[in-house]
Amino acid sequence: MSNPSPDVPAMDCDLLVVGGGINGVGIARDAVGRGYRVILVERDDLASHTSSASTKLIHGGLRYLEHYEFTLVRKALAEREVLLAAAPHITWPLRFVLPHEPHLRPAWLIRAGLFLYDHLARRKRLPASRSINLAEHVAGAPLRQTHRRGFIYSDMWVDDARLVVLNALDAHERGARILTRTPCQEIRREGDYWIATLTGRHAGTVRARAIVNAAGPWADRFLATASPIRPRHSVRLVKGSHIIVPRLFEHEYAYIFQNADRRIVFAIPYEHDFTLIGTTDIEYHGDPASVAIDRQETDYLCRLASDYFNRSVTPADVVAAYSGVRPLLEDESSDPSAVTRDYTLDLNTEGAPLLSVFGGKITTYRRLAEQAMFVLGNALDQPGTSWTAEVPLPGGDIPDGNASTYRRQLHARFPTLPPRFIDRIVRSYGTRAERWLGDGSEAALGTEIVPGLFEAELRYLVSQEWALTAEDILRRRSKLGLHLPPDAEQIVDNWIAHHT
Repeated sequence: MSNPSPDVPAMDCDLLVVGGGINGVGIARDAVGRGYRVILVERDDLASHTSSASTKLIHGGLRYLEHYEFTLVRKALAEREVLLAAAPHITWPLRFVLPHEPHLRPAWLIRAGLFLYDHLARRKRLPASRSINLAEHVAGAPLRQTHRRGFIYSDMWVDDARLVVLNALDAHERGARILTRTPCQEIRREGDYWIATLTGRHAGTVRARAIVNAAGPWADRFLATASPIRPRHSVRLVKGSHIIVPRLFEHEYAYIFQNADRRIVFAIPYEHDFTLIGTTDIEYHGDPASVAIDRQETDYLCRLASDYFNRSVTPADVVAAYSGVRPLLEDESSDPSAVTRDYTLDLNTEGAPLLSVFGGKITTYRRLAEQAMFVLGNALDQPGTSWTAEVPLPGGDIPDGNASTYRRQLHARFPTLPPRFIDRIVRSYGTRAERWLGDGSEAALGTEIVPGLFEAELRYLVSQEWALTAEDILRRRSKLGLHLPPDAEQIVDNWIAHHT
């Protein structure tokens, strides 16, 4: 398989998906598996905006219970087990420690919420919640001694950007065309079809029986500026920012901290050497493509972390930060933290169908895609059958779904390769790592372009995963950029320029 040629002629398809975030690639994958001819267009790189700027969690949303969003929480809780089975390489269970703050929420309320969290959906592999004595538990050691009581519950970690890429990869291998760096400039109806004008890397024209508007933060803007349809829903943009600091604790538990403003903040083990702290919830009115953390957000996250940990966290400790804009469905809430994380699918059938996706969260992307194809399938009289719940994502066909055992097997097969390198490629590629590892020799891997990144992996990412720049590779396809010197991006960009 190779990335499509930049010279794309006029194309016909059943379904044109606009947007290469998690919802767009999820719908593209589901649709092509039902027999649709699918083209997906993304104006930038896959997962280059909201879908790579999450807190990296597959979770039910414990705090959503306070807003009585039981249906959303139930859907999300059920998806944890589905995604753990489908992608055991890029997802894994994570135990969260919630230090008790009596003045914020009483213990009985937390216990009731955790009971619901344990029982709203079936759990097979994730342990139940329980109370702990922080004075005796390993997770209590990094905390201030004022926090003596706590609770533990289960959710999951996910590499969000790789989840997007693997859905796109599976869609492509089933027959979908994935066209990155290709804005959809305009759509218009002609008879029973949509005619879409594409610009950028794959400029051309597409004729489609239906269109999915999965443009995320730009969903309502896309309708208003590129289509003849006036949006019936609007997107409320809420900025969420995260900071990354040197590792604050040695154990593998994560923390969920309460704050007096009723928000919560996570502190999560990240990339071996770091702790990820986030997120904020701030109304945003700027360009979603240029969102960035501000000083007030950095101070807020540092201050909240310092209130809990026995060592202070200051802005000087921040080694990296990122921000994303959540495209939430507009509602009447005055508090950005209380805006619903559920989604709405809006179908326009004043001619060829157009389905717009408003809202959503990464945890429920697969369920959203199933529902989207049910709605579109009825409109096109081609419903197909749901299938994604039982099929692993690329690289997820690890025996018994046990990534730890598979990692040990690779360590044994490639004893000369650094353990951290093996750990990373298993967590990124699963069984797909063997497609470019070869016999693990210097001849198979090629030159080490920057520490931990060999030519063989670069060739794979460029030829198979739509990576075109060092940023695509070091920040989204991997998180190697955190571990490398400042000139690493330029070195990788130079390699790409001379070898592609």
